Amino acid sequence: MSDDPTQVQEFFGTRAATWDSRFPDDGPAYTAAVGALGLRPGDSVLDAGCGTGRALPALRAAVGPQGTVIGADLTPEMLAEAVRAGRHLSGRLLLADVSGLPLRSGVLDAVFGAGLISHLPEPEENLRELARVVRPGGLLALFHPIGRAALAARHGRRITPDDLRAEDRLGPLLAASGWRMTSYVDEDDRFLVLAVHDG
Repeated sequence: MSDDPTQVQEFFGTRAATWDSRFPDDGPAYTAAVGALGLRPGDSVLDAGCGTGRALPALRAAVGPQGTVIGADLTPEMLAEAVRAGRHLSGRLLLADVSGLPLRSGVLDAVFGAGLISHLPEPEENLRELARVVRPGGLLALFHPIGRAALAARHGRRITPDDLRAEDRLGPLLAASGWRMTSYVDEDDRFLVLAVHDG
């Protein structure tokens, strides 16, 4: 799929209504990935490219009632499904693109991005924008509920050497964007990369 924002919006817009029913068993994987971020009560966190908001309840549970949870997505239909599922009760929803977030610099403790990395139109610049809104020492989690090989197989493909999510490609990309990769896991049942903002 193209990483052009309009085409990404169209792709997810037409699939929004059935998105959750296509992946009904992902909840525990999201909860585990949020747990790996090590959020504390009172923290502020952004779910970048939140889609239907599947991570929002786990993020709210991690930061507690005093914390701040924001879900940002560029597809109105996905955000509408998040509201329909009641997940807007766990965080504030923003119609926004990660290329220019309507947030002040350094206001967040962490960013969570499920399935995000492969849809970024300008990966280095977009990751730099995520770093901008996170305080120095803040965290980034790039997550997918299945690993690269399983995801490629689901789409009838194989992993190619130019896969942006490969460890030897993603590490330097993160470093060039203000992040330092601290953990890389690519297994059949999850893809999870953790990084810290070095800014």
